[in-house]
Amino acid sequence: MTAPTPPGSAGRRYLAATSDLLKRLVDQEWPNIAAAADLVAAALERNGTIHAFGSGHSHILAEELFYRAGGLVRVRPILFDGLMLHVSARLSTSLERMPGLAAALLDDHPIAAGDVLIVASNSGRTAVASELAVAARHGGASVIAITSLRHASSAHARASDAAPLHEVADVVIDNGGWVGDAAVEIDGFDQRVGPTSTVVGAAIVNALTAEAVERLLARGIVPDVYTSSNIEGGDAANAPFLEHETAP
Repeated sequence: MTAPTPPGSAGRRYLAATSDLLKRLVDQEWPNIAAAADLVAAALERNGTIHAFGSGHSHILAEELFYRAGGLVRVRPILFDGLMLHVSARLSTSLERMPGLAAALLDDHPIAAGDVLIVASNSGRTAVASELAVAARHGGASVIAITSLRHASSAHARASDAAPLHEVADVVIDNGGWVGDAAVEIDGFDQRVGPTSTVVGAAIVNALTAEAVERLLARGIVPDVYTSSNIEGGDAANAPFLEHETAP
């Protein structure tokens, strides 16, 4: 039998910090989440597509939106192996800083005018995220950024020639995270632990999805949403969508 975690321990403080950031989404970021939901609903009403992108750990948010129980069918993530950590963490870091990569990604993954692109970048300073956002907007798509404004505007942020993501997006949702993402200090240890961008980011994209669905239903539009394949009838419910699925 394990001993109970004492109050104020590092793990409890991490959960408390995360809880505070989730509450902050309602208290401070709700207008931005609502504005983002309006963009998503409008795109879907026009039969547009929702695209999602992130590099490094931020790609998890693009996957969170894709083929998800209770999630929108018309989501196409931009998933490039070189920017994901399972191939090479060092390579992912190098590639996300490479000018010009976004243009190559868009050649392989077109984004149409009227679509929406959701870009997640905690630092908001990577070349690929910024350039992708700029190119998508120039092509007539709307861009929603999920980032940490505290990090992006910090003097300690890594210098970059790319425009900060929050300066080139139509709607910016601030995840409220600390500079460097990790949130918890431990006595006798000189580094923070416990990053928050993934859990808060996942909450943002799922809240955004729920809001967009509610808006569409209020207009008499029933959006396509996936059912869990792990419940009775789930495979049959999803079959019509998967027959016409567009690969990421």
